[in-house]
Amino acid sequence: MLPRRRKGSAGMAAAALPILASDAGLSRYLAEIRNFPMLTADEEFMLAKRWQEHQDADAAHRLVTSHLRLVAKIAMGYRGYGLPVSDLIAEGNVGMMQAVKRFDPDRGFRLATYAMWWIRASIQEYILHSWSLVKLGTTAAQKKLFFNLRRLKGKLKAIDDGDLKPDQVKQIARTLHVTEDEVVSMNRRLAGPDHSLNAPVREEGEGEWQDWLVDDAQSQETRLGEDQEFAGRQALLQRALATLEVREREILIERRLKEDPATLEDLSAKYKVSRERVRQIEVRAYEKLRHAVRRAASQGHDRSAMNLAAQDRSRIMP
Repeated sequence: MLPRRRKGSAGMAAAALPILASDAGLSRYLAEIRNFPMLTADEEFMLAKRWQEHQDADAAHRLVTSHLRLVAKIAMGYRGYGLPVSDLIAEGNVGMMQAVKRFDPDRGFRLATYAMWWIRASIQEYILHSWSLVKLGTTAAQKKLFFNLRRLKGKLKAIDDGDLKPDQVKQIARTLHVTEDEVVSMNRRLAGPDHSLNAPVREEGEGEWQDWLVDDAQSQETRLGEDQEFAGRQALLQRALATLEVREREILIERRLKEDPATLEDLSAKYKVSRERVRQIEVRAYEKLRHAVRRAASQGHDRSAMNLAAQDRSRIMP
């Protein structure tokens, strides 16, 4: 199997791995990888040290090829997700390369024990990206359900395409530590086939399903108006800040206009005044700023000023 190249694996891919072009050649591929000898613990340790200390590509190649049977075995366990076994093995081989790259032989355990996690992670990530995005999200609970629901349904003999029974839902939810609603939702998602948005609504009709989709996003006109409004408010705020003294402006910005406001103690040390004095300057600066905004609003010429004055308790004008 010649996997897709990823960053970090090129250095150990000097020698080509066996190629599995399609599932039709699976039997030949499995027979071919059996020709690579298994390594003893001492051989594996020495090869891993050669790769770790000298970046010996031949040593890394022997480590990878001696574990191709392990990759194939793990990949076979994911055949039920409707993806080509050849692709699953390819992704598993990429995970194997990553495991060899990061393996530390001095920790005292065998490479296979460490590599199993990388192989499974690589295959699962490929399955998640290949599966319909409409069907599946990427939360931890959804991943757990996605990769365990089929197995648990088999144990419960609930392998039909219909809804699960209430007692089956409860047992699966309890086993996987997820909610019953998540179990029902995932089961229905995996059971339902994909449909093209270009498919006709009716056999004799001309309309397509995509014609019924509604765009909930703001219109360009609304978005442009809000952008202009925001720019006007920002300009007004800058003009109002310019009316403050330097220290007042700095303290107000630090205390009220930053995502992570400074503490009174920090500003007290910076300006060498008491914390109470910093608080008084902040309050006075805020009042002066508010009056400046209201004064602009009272003139009736600046819509941004009127809106900003009406939002004294917003994040910008707390």
